[in-house]
Amino acid sequence: MTKPQSVGPYVKVTKRGWPEWVAVIDAMGGRELSHPDIVPLVQHELAHLELKNHGWWAQGITIAYEQHIGRRIPGQQGDGTFAASASKTIPGSMDAAIAAWTALVDGRTSFNGLEVTVAPTTSATAKWRYWRCGLEDDSRVNVTVNESGSGKCRVAVQHSQLGSPEAAAVCKAYWKAQLASL
Repeated sequence: MTKPQSVGPYVKVTKRGWPEWVAVIDAMGGRELSHPDIVPLVQHELAHLELKNHGWWAQGITIAYEQHIGRRIPGQQGDGTFAASASKTIPGSMDAAIAAWTALVDGRTSFNGLEVTVAPTTSATAKWRYWRCGLEDDSRVNVTVNESGSGKCRVAVQHSQLGSPEAAAVCKAYWKAQLASL
């Protein structure tokens, strides 16, 4: 099971205790508002602070708040689904890493017992390589590759739109095992 969002970093950076954050967001109507409606309100509360990314901090505080009030359990996405992630750093270029991944999964018609219903696609930008497919349960598998140091790349798998934390745990183990083969 995923651990609840830690509030310690938010308290430290904002110099505002967690009970105060809960009171501020409650006063903004947070218990009735959706996640996308709360985030800009929290971001406005952070505007006076010298932070590198106010939006990132606002997202984190909002997620912690939603967990605090019981709207979201740890690991749950804003839409109610869950995701599983795993990654591995391997030697070589981004092109070599995406080629290794593609070779590993080439010809497969299912992953972890789920049939592929949206054929795999690949794409690339200057800084990223991507591989994606859709599965029969409407979940999606997204693989990203980026440089992680001199002569190394990080291959990350995210399996999204999963129905439960248990499904996310099973998928995380599955994708870790797949990445071990790279």
